[in-house]
This record gives sequence, C-alpha cells and structure tokens, in this order.
Amino acid sequence: MTILQVGALPVRKSRGGFEILLISSRETGRWVIPKGWPSKRLSDPAAAAREAKQEAGVTGKISRVPVGSYRYRKKTGENIRVLTVTCYVLWVKKEMKRWREQDQRTRVWFSQGDAVKKVREPGLKILIASLEVRPKS
Repeated sequence: MTILQVGALPVRKSRGGFEILLISSRETGRWVIPKGWPSKRLSDPAAAAREAKQEAGVTGKISRVPVGSYRYRKKTGENIRVLTVTCYVLWVKKEMKRWREQDQRTRVWFSQGDAVKKVREPGLKILIASLEVRPKS
C-alpha cells in the first residue's frame, strides 16, 4: 500500500535565479521540506501550502500542478513505512515572524546546489537538482 503525503517546495528569487527554503525535521534535525497529510477539505496544493505555513511560517502562491514526487522511509516506533510525497512549488511572498512550529524547527534559505547537498532523501535530491522555476512577475 502506498502512503501519500503532500509537500511544498518554498522558493524565492535570488541573484543567481532562486533559493529554496529547507526546514529541520523535528525528530532527527535533518533538512527536509514542509510536508504532511492530504486533507478531505483542501486540494492537495492547498494542503501543501498549509504545511508550509505551519512548519516553515511562509505563505505565497502555490503551483496547481506538482513538480514531482519522492519517497522516504518514516520510522514510527518499531514500524518503518515508505511514504510518497507529491511536491508543489510555493513562491514565497511572506515570511512570518511567528508560526506554529517555530520552536520545533529551524528554517534556512539555500541556493539550489546547497539544498541538494543538505537533504538526505535521494529522491528529494533529484527533485531539487532538476527543479527549473521561473520567477513570477
């Protein structure tokens, strides 16, 4: 059985093109993107945008079409499950000073190359490395 999540790839314009916002995971402190469970009441892009707001304290314009997906292993107690995360680009318009998980996570902007080096999941590395985004005017 495939377990699905939705994720946001928060991006902003930079001199060299764009930067990607990564957050620390709560359990291990590794660099990840905001992600969570789909919602019955929200579209997948809207659910991904909600995760970015709760976990990273950012809001903006989310893409309607996913840019790709990746898989990772999640350990819960004795169980290890493989989850598939469908990712949407979020053009960040606002960084909040206070947000729900600010005491549990760190958020840092990285160049595309540095973001690829920071994340551990091979599929997420590939997704970030292959990302081509054009700034919204």
